[in-house]
Amino acid sequence: MEYLDFELPIKELDEQLDKCIAVGKNSGVNVASTCKEIENKIQETKHNIYDHLTPWQKVQLSRHPNRPYSLDYCYALTDNTFIELHGDRSFADDKAMVGGLGKIDGTTFMIIGQQKGKNTKERQYRRFGMPNPEGYRKALRLMKVAEKFNIPILTLIDTPGAYPGLEAEERGQGEAIAQNILQMCTIKVPIICVVIGEGASGGALGIGVGNKVYMMENTWYSVISPESCSSILWRSWEYKAQAAENLKLTAEDSLKLGIIDDIIKEPLGGAHYNPEKAYEALKKQVLTAYTELEKMSSKEIVEHRQNKFINIGIFNG
Repeated sequence: MEYLDFELPIKELDEQLDKCIAVGKNSGVNVASTCKEIENKIQETKHNIYDHLTPWQKVQLSRHPNRPYSLDYCYALTDNTFIELHGDRSFADDKAMVGGLGKIDGTTFMIIGQQKGKNTKERQYRRFGMPNPEGYRKALRLMKVAEKFNIPILTLIDTPGAYPGLEAEERGQGEAIAQNILQMCTIKVPIICVVIGEGASGGALGIGVGNKVYMMENTWYSVISPESCSSILWRSWEYKAQAAENLKLTAEDSLKLGIIDDIIKEPLGGAHYNPEKAYEALKKQVLTAYTELEKMSSKEIVEHRQNKFINIGIFNG
């Protein structure tokens, strides 16, 4: 387990618990009561830390290297029946954007998400979850397939932003994202979107237009990352924590502002502490949303989605 800076008190207690267990095994002394005291202290410390996280600490948790990524959810939600589909049929198969078919409790879903890597080699292969234009075009192709066969769509958002490279701009990064936003407004099947990690800028919105939009508890959703905001406003990354506070990017902020429909609770400490519990919570929310949406006609689904986004924000006429 890797620990973030603010998690170091938990690390110390975990090490004490490991030593206590080792002493009991090696000496034959009954240390059960001591170990229990340490376990209780660990739980108390976790609550003290995780029940009072700052926005910047939540951003850090959303990037935790042990956190489940899109493909982890794809296989867990579908009991390993997920079949990945590839390519945009125009240029290439973007490894930062994944998608395919799978059954969630007997209902077939088209699941699409941004995929990060779990080690250095895979992160380079997946481009750190930053899709190129062909990634967004692949996502749109899969959505159109889902619409053709009346299959609901689930998107899993986890990206620091669309890939900012020269080749991405040459191939029409902005147009690809804009086309996705436009087309997602008119697709006639239910679309459910969940932010499972980072939800940054148009890179997130390119697969984020849904009838229902949810955020996992320790995630963020914003037009810009705290670091980039800090570097633009203060010409330094030192103010990233202040930027995170002012951007109102947490799940609680987004719910209060009417940007999302609900928050999916995570296990104490984050989804990486108990991935199975996180998978179950997300699955339950997706099925609840689909039960509501499947009763609507295709026309009602489109109107519902468009009205949802039209009504976000405050307008002065």
